[in-house]
Amino acid sequence: MSEPINDLDRLEIEAAVFRKLLEHLRAKSDVQNIDLMNLADFCRNCLSKWYVAAAEDRGIEIEYERAREVVYGMPYTEWKARFQKEATPEQLKAFAESSKRRENE
Repeated sequence: MSEPINDLDRLEIEAAVFRKLLEHLRAKSDVQNIDLMNLADFCRNCLSKWYVAAAEDRGIEIEYERAREVVYGMPYTEWKARFQKEATPEQLKAFAESSKRRENE
C-alpha cells in the first residue's frame, strides 16, 4: 500500500495533471467543444470558467478571456478562427438532447 500524499505533493500532482490535460486539449484542436460537451458534459470554456471561479475562491481576480487564453493556449478569438468548425445538425441535436437531460437531473 502506498504512503499517504501530503498536501503540497497532492497540489503539485494535481497541477501537473491539469497542465497535461491542457496540453492534450491543445494538441487535439480537431475535437470541437460541442463534441466534448456531448460526450463529457464539459468543454474548454467550462475549464476556463472553473479557472476563474478557483481564482476568485482565493481572492484573485482573473478575467474570463484571460482564463480562456490559459486554457486554449492562445486568445480564444484566434483559436476559434483557426480551429472551430460549424456544428453539424447531428452535433446540435445531441447537444439539445444532453441539455434536456442535464435540466432534468
